[in-house]
Amino acid sequence: MKMRVLEEVEPVPVLMEGAEGAHVRVVLGREDRAPGFTMRVFALDAGGRTPYHRHDYEHEVYVLSGRGGILGVEGRSGLSPGAAVLVHPDEWHGFVADEGQPMEFLCVVPNRAYEEGKYRVQTGKWEPPQRPARQR
Repeated sequence: MKMRVLEEVEPVPVLMEGAEGAHVRVVLGREDRAPGFTMRVFALDAGGRTPYHRHDYEHEVYVLSGRGGILGVEGRSGLSPGAAVLVHPDEWHGFVADEGQPMEFLCVVPNRAYEEGKYRVQTGKWEPPQRPARQR
């Protein structure tokens, strides 16, 4: 069993194009021997946002605090503490905190997705890192 306290994890700014006032903390993941999923907590400053984007994996989100919204092709849906969201693979989405109100949410993704996303957070690039060719 592994336990970690959120406040002990250093927040990392999200540098991807379109992100403003967004930070992420990786609470648990492959480095902790989690076999399938990575748990992250995103913090958006008041008026902050994640990029409007899509990817080929699902993720689950649970709002911890604050108020804001999720943006999708159908428009914006409001979010507040206790709201849960399933984002399907290839679904356009982005999160935004209301003006004057920071927002914090839990986001769970497959480990593969986190590893590609970690590259994006650190470099600001959308392309995943090149993987070595498989040996036959």
